[in-house]
Amino acid sequence: MATRARIVLWRAEGRQKREVAALAGVSRPTVDLWLRRFDADGVAGLLDRARGAAREQVAARIRVRILAATKSSRPAETGLSHWSSREMARFITRTEGVYVSHHYVAKLWRETRIKPHQSGTFKVS
Repeated sequence: MATRARIVLWRAEGRQKREVAALAGVSRPTVDLWLRRFDADGVAGLLDRARGAAREQVAARIRVRILAATKSSRPAETGLSHWSSREMARFITRTEGVYVSHHYVAKLWRETRIKPHQSGTFKVS
């Protein structure tokens, strides 16, 4: 906040934007940003603005459903031998009506150390 106020004051003294940027230790676009906000909103423009909301978290019941389906069943409709993250995401979207990205499924598997591509059985040729 103090640096932002100094930028406005130094510019009001008639200093060049290049000089103000050097004094404040910021870039020229940063000087332009704070001067523009000050011109539009006055001192209130120098305050931090509220940021966007955090990403919505996946509900615990969906997380449990993904883990249970991974451990207990195969993707029957596709005939695959094991779940892929994309197939699991489509399955959850279809059955639960909640969109889940395949990135989330893969991250969940990594966190819980589940590896659906590694089956628990071994077959001798």
